[in-house]
Amino acid sequence: MTTIRRWFTQARALADDERGDVPGWVLVTLMTAALVVVIWAVAGPALVGLFEQAISRVSGI
Repeated sequence: MTTIRRWFTQARALADDERGDVPGWVLVTLMTAALVVVIWAVAGPALVGLFEQAISRVSGI
């Protein structure tokens, strides 16, 4: 009985300790958002031009 109680105690302590790495996830999210903004700023005008060119060819305007 003592072994089972010890297992439950260790499992509860482990579960209470697993809160995650919130600052790490926040940093990853912010870095991803920054990369999206930078890529969008660099590639945005080229993509708009490409889209307008494709639409003009399809519609014949």
